[in-house]
Amino acid sequence: MENVQDKVVYITGGSKGIGFGIAKTLVSAGAKVAITSRSLQAAQEAAKNLGNGENVLALESDVTKLASEKAAVAEVLHKWGKLDVLVANAGIGHFAPIDAISDEDWHDTINTNLTGVFHSVKASVDAIKQAQGYIITIASLAGTNFFENGAAYNASKFGLVGFSQAIMLDLRKHGVKVSTIMPGSVATEFDNHKPTDADAWKIQPEDIGELVYDLLKMNPRTLPSKIEVRPSKPGKG
Repeated sequence: MENVQDKVVYITGGSKGIGFGIAKTLVSAGAKVAITSRSLQAAQEAAKNLGNGENVLALESDVTKLASEKAAVAEVLHKWGKLDVLVANAGIGHFAPIDAISDEDWHDTINTNLTGVFHSVKASVDAIKQAQGYIITIASLAGTNFFENGAAYNASKFGLVGFSQAIMLDLRKHGVKVSTIMPGSVATEFDNHKPTDADAWKIQPEDIGELVYDLLKMNPRTLPSKIEVRPSKPGKG
């Protein structure tokens, strides 16, 4: 079993939702965690909520820009001298039928959910190879299950699942593990939703945090390359 304590983890989109849930779990387990947001203020506020000041780093980064991701990773390496884990979590959703979705919303979705992960991986892969570390991408059940009004989102997540599985094969010969987590309904602020007690049936962000924690503790000889996770009970409307 691997020891999570003192591992350095870089989480994109870590100021809220799934990313924050993962950060909270890993900080509690003793990891050093850097979280990003496109808003430095949002990242700093989330970092305060995480506590453990020296073990948390708040960064401003836009995953749609490779230079921004490279600069953020450089800050992680400057502070802690290594990078063991990338959690590529930042994502958005625009939902509309194909005859209504705008060119801007299409490109925003693909650039964030797919190209953004490419940028995060490219920025961090050398350091992670050196550490023989772990890359975890946060995809979605929408990466294998299509739905009405989901052309842009489905395309981004289908692409992300394929990207993640391909780089898993690229990198395992370097001692790097790659997994993609594909959650179903999660109680977050995604798509301007405000979680309430009515969302109690959904997966909670801390549940994904526990799943990431379990992956990091797993013996290096074992690689769960693709994980589908859904609520244990059906939704309530």
